[in-house]
Amino acid sequence: MDLLGMTWRDVGFLHWPAEPSVVAATLPDGLTVDSKDGQAWLGVVPFEMADIRPLGSPIGRSFGELNLRTYVTDGETPGVYFYNLDADDRVSVALARRLFELPYYGASMELGRTGDGVRFQSRRTDDRAQRADFDATYGPADGAETHEPTPRSLESFLVSRYRFYVADDAGTIYYADIDHDPWPLLDGTAEIRANDLFAANGFDHPLGDPVVYYSPGIDVTAGRLRRL
Repeated sequence: MDLLGMTWRDVGFLHWPAEPSVVAATLPDGLTVDSKDGQAWLGVVPFEMADIRPLGSPIGRSFGELNLRTYVTDGETPGVYFYNLDADDRVSVALARRLFELPYYGASMELGRTGDGVRFQSRRTDDRAQRADFDATYGPADGAETHEPTPRSLESFLVSRYRFYVADDAGTIYYADIDHDPWPLLDGTAEIRANDLFAANGFDHPLGDPVVYYSPGIDVTAGRLRRL
């Protein structure tokens, strides 16, 4: 049963390959690394969470959001595992932590659309986690065309995920399923000026440039949280 409706706008998918053993050491018991061609992946995803609301409610909330995530499976269903979700909305952070066990942290964010793409700046203000700054401009590459992710491709592996997993402090795993149409996706570019999310979660800063995709947005519904 779907509980929430929302729109994800101006989504940047910035991904770096990682050693599976490094990622595996950070996961709770019950989840394993979901790899592509022998590599795990770590993704930084900035976007605007727009009009999030209980289904049927005429009023929603909108704010910037930034997460660091990887890709996992419980042995049957692949999904996303979140290390952090920073958000510029105190009420939503409090509700998400209490109702969904999600690792949300308060942050001060600025999101602006420019001729070069989307300028996204974030500074974590939550004292429950290490400070983390992020500053980047991202958007579609010159000449990029909108397309749906190609099945079994890297882009599909990184963005076509319909379940997320989280773990509480006791190591209990929870999951929720989401639903949306296939992503309208474009090959992207990114200029990253600051990115503390890896260090704040115990990872070395990745080498090289990320694999970048951009989406103008998509409507999403999410179901209730369940214990694995």
